[in-house]
Amino acid sequence: MFGKIGDMMGKLQEMKQKTEEIKNKLEFMTATVEAAGGDIKVLINGNRKIQSVQISPALQHGDKDELEEQLTVALNRAIAKADEMNENEMKTVAGSMLPGMF
Repeated sequence: MFGKIGDMMGKLQEMKQKTEEIKNKLEFMTATVEAAGGDIKVLINGNRKIQSVQISPALQHGDKDELEEQLTVALNRAIAKADEMNENEMKTVAGSMLPGMF
C-alpha cells in the first residue's frame, strides 16, 4: 500500500518539476499577433505576459474609440495564442507522465 502511495507522490513531485520547467520554457516562447490590418502588433510570451505593443503611426491620429477597440482585439488574440502555446506544452508533459489520458 505504501509503495503505491510513494510511487504516486514521486510522480506528483516529478510533474511539479516538469511543470516548472515548462513555465521557464514558456517564458522564452513568443508569438506576435496583429489587428487592424497589421497596424497593431502585440508580442506575448507563453506565460501570457505582453512583451510589447506596436501601433502604426497611421492609427495614432485616428479615432480614439476605434484604436481602443482594435487594441483590445489584438490583446485578446495574443492571450488566446499564449493560451494555445501553454496548453500544448502542458499536454506534452502530462501525456508523457500519464500515458493514455491525453
